[in-house]
Amino acid sequence: MTKLNNNDNEKWILVADDEPSVREFVERALNYAGFGVTAVPDGNAALDALSKRKYDLLLTDIVMPDLDGIALSLKVSKDHPDTKILMMSGYANQRQRAHNLDFLVHEVITKPFSLEEITQKVQTALTA
Repeated sequence: MTKLNNNDNEKWILVADDEPSVREFVERALNYAGFGVTAVPDGNAALDALSKRKYDLLLTDIVMPDLDGIALSLKVSKDHPDTKILMMSGYANQRQRAHNLDFLVHEVITKPFSLEEITQKVQTALTA
C-alpha cells in the first residue's frame, strides 16, 4: 500500500470503537493511507468530535456502550448529511440490524479485517 500525500484536500475520518486495539489499528492504517483521523472510544465522544470539525466519513463500531453505532449513525445522517457512514461489527446479528439502514450506511465491514481491506473500504465509500 502506498502512502497518499497529505495536503489541504485531505479527507477526515472519524473512527468510533470502544475496543482500544481495533481503534488504534484503524487509526494507524488510515493515517498511513494519508487520511486525517480522529479516533474516539464511543458514540458520545464521536458527537463531541463532530461538533468541532467536519468529517468526510464516520467509521463506527455497531456495539458500543451508551450510544451505539446505529444510534450514532442515525444522528449523524440527520445532523451531518454529507458525512458518509461505514459500520464495523464482529457480530452477525448486529450486522443484520445495520443492513436495515442501507439507505444511510454505505457498508458494514466484518471484523476482523486487514489493513488493506479497511483502507480500501474507506476509499471506496469516499468516492461513492
